[in-house]
Amino acid sequence: MKIASVLVVCVGNICRSPLAERALAQALPGLTVRSAGLAAVVGAGADETALAVAAEAGVDLAGHVARQVTAEIAAGADLILVMEPAHRAEIARRYPQLSGRTLLFDHWTGARGIPDPYRKPETFHREVRDQILAAATAWTRRLGPETA
Repeated sequence: MKIASVLVVCVGNICRSPLAERALAQALPGLTVRSAGLAAVVGAGADETALAVAAEAGVDLAGHVARQVTAEIAAGADLILVMEPAHRAEIARRYPQLSGRTLLFDHWTGARGIPDPYRKPETFHREVRDQILAAATAWTRRLGPETA
């Protein structure tokens, strides 16, 4: 199956999933990539620390607006990438028909889950950023045009 659209999910949709969304979209411009949160801070922009550490790595989170994951949003994605195993379980609980399309964002880089940096020190944000960027690179290799 060709993957044309990806939904990246975390909790608040202000730290991890916006970075993952923008990193994938930047690397794979032909892919539709969106993000949402299981308990989103609806309408909020990216967390200030997340925005700063993303910019250090060349990823622009400006203009991001957090949104809540819904059945419609989730169903519109060919692939749903979540940050933690508990998020995968929650997607399966809410939308059981979509459990087969849901994988961990770090599936190819350890599949342990990527922790939430919200309200944590900047150094922790950088560690999480690096995990997200490594996982995005791994997904890019698998979702890129040469694998279609």
